[in-house]
Amino acid sequence: MEMVIDPRSGCHYIDPEFDPVSDGFPPPRVSIDTVTCEDRTIVKVDGVNRPGVLLEVVQVLTDLDLIVRKAYVASDGEWLMDVFHVTDQLGHKLTDTALVDYIQESLALKIKGGSQRPAEVKTCLGNLLGAGHLPSDSTALEITAADRPGLLSDVTAVLTGLSCEAESCRAWTHNGRAACVIYITDSTTRLPITEPNRLAVIEEKMESVVEARHNPGELRRVSLSGPVERRDHMDRRLHQLMQDDKDYEAGPPPPPVESDQLSVAVEARRWSGGECREGGRSEAQCGPRVSIDCWKERDYYVVNVRSRDRPKLMFDTIWALTEFDFDVAHAYVSTGGSIAVQEYYVRRIDGTPETEMEQGRFIRCVLAAVERRVAHGLRVEIHAPRRDGLISDVTKSFRENGMSLAGAEWVRQQASVVGSFYVTEASSSSGGPGRVDPRRLEVVRDEIGDGIFFETNDDCSGDGGSHLGCRSPSSVNSSSGIWSTLKEKKCRPKLWLGSLLWSRIGQFSGNSGSIQS
Repeated sequence: MEMVIDPRSGCHYIDPEFDPVSDGFPPPRVSIDTVTCEDRTIVKVDGVNRPGVLLEVVQVLTDLDLIVRKAYVASDGEWLMDVFHVTDQLGHKLTDTALVDYIQESLALKIKGGSQRPAEVKTCLGNLLGAGHLPSDSTALEITAADRPGLLSDVTAVLTGLSCEAESCRAWTHNGRAACVIYITDSTTRLPITEPNRLAVIEEKMESVVEARHNPGELRRVSLSGPVERRDHMDRRLHQLMQDDKDYEAGPPPPPVESDQLSVAVEARRWSGGECREGGRSEAQCGPRVSIDCWKERDYYVVNVRSRDRPKLMFDTIWALTEFDFDVAHAYVSTGGSIAVQEYYVRRIDGTPETEMEQGRFIRCVLAAVERRVAHGLRVEIHAPRRDGLISDVTKSFRENGMSLAGAEWVRQQASVVGSFYVTEASSSSGGPGRVDPRRLEVVRDEIGDGIFFETNDDCSGDGGSHLGCRSPSSVNSSSGIWSTLKEKKCRPKLWLGSLLWSRIGQFSGNSGSIQS
């Protein structure tokens, strides 16, 4: 594998060794241009197209805590050419040569279909990635259940009692359902748990915990597995768990399809606070809108997604397209202010047309994929020295002080634990996330001690913790004034870009907003 630097453009690129699987095609190439744009880095990927490769490419960028400012995808046929304008989550272009090299090697391996990972690298948020940080090396606990206050607290408490350490976790809630993936180790050895008898005992205890908080006949699932050779990516696994749990079935039904135009459009009205108003005045507070249309002349389905911009949005959308066996032939992704616009030209991999019923289900599933990562409520962050039972104590304190968790994520980083929790009032009678009494938060702080911070905006919508460790001093407050709200930015949404899709290629280095991958 040879690395070359073009002195004229400043682009770095890697030409991997020829893959015999793609005999007759040139080797894949990944180039990273840090010169052309002052405020962003341009990542260009071209290689042999295969099902699922776009999701894997976007997953690499997402895992590295990068923000995709703009993206163009062209993969109609046997070859793909993708372009991503990226920055780190601090808004800076990429200057770390180790990170650049990692991106090049990771993307080249993904295009070739390999499962290897390059050596270790640290992202701008301090997260470590690489061959020594694979989920395959962990014991994984998976739970899907009804969203009930105190469930995660009970789970972590029982794990602590069984001498297990919750090394990392991500938990989502959506439409009254909850799912979490927890990687656990033995609290004494810090090694994955592999003994079959002990795994069986832990799984039985977890099933009892979940069953105790469910009514007869309610769906629930608990699974515990030791280290495996290739474990699914955590976010992809969470999407799959909630999809299998059919969280997308809640909510208003989609409108009927008009047979003369084969078009379906659904608007999801789920507020992050306040009233949704049309005309772009408060569009960021509206729920996502998804449509699918049949372009018969080109044999495409055109999928449009318009929503509030947030981290990992592009990844979540492409996951849903991949889940429905859609191949993305072309796509353009951009934003206007805080509104993200995504347009995908797709075909079914097997070539079969979508029925009216399938289109309605597809729209529900895309809406769910876009929504389920978003956690409403007050964001509470911890960055505390690692100790046995820390997470159990944190979740217990929330529960005993009348708070419910709408989402959570934490990870061990060397001698510390870094995490984000979204809390609401457990006894809220409004049907939505209730405002938390600040006096209860003071009690939680006193019980947990140093290293706990509160988001200044109590009506925030989160991304499931993708900003861990990336907070400015003004965005958190550990004393008073935690209810000061952020001023809402007015924005002008962009027009749809479908009619301009083909003409935009030559203008691709122009200014744009940000779509956060």
